[in-house]
Amino acid sequence: MTLSKLPIGINTFGAIRDNDMTYIDKTPLTWNMVQQPARFFLSRPRRFGKSLLVDTLKELFEGNQALFKGLFIEGKWDWGQSYPVIKFDFAEGVLQSRAPVFAPCYHKYLHIFS
Repeated sequence: MTLSKLPIGINTFGAIRDNDMTYIDKTPLTWNMVQQPARFFLSRPRRFGKSLLVDTLKELFEGNQALFKGLFIEGKWDWGQSYPVIKFDFAEGVLQSRAPVFAPCYHKYLHIFS
């Protein structure tokens, strides 16, 4: 029996699933969260999974069904529908200028705003 790799330092859902790393299925909680018509404030200590949760939501809303194969949410989500996702990453810590953060999203979704 071989053990799958632990995703230490990995905060992208796709990397964890594509590389067959250990993942504890938290999609029932994700499913409950997206069913609530509310805003959420995520406040947890560093290295507590906030970035992984946000990336999981991104993959879900973009409709990347293959990543969710075998997970709770696979049979619940409407995979025929996808949504554009704008994700800002502030993990680097210090923001010197808005341009490096906002420009990639603007160019990626320019067609939506036209």
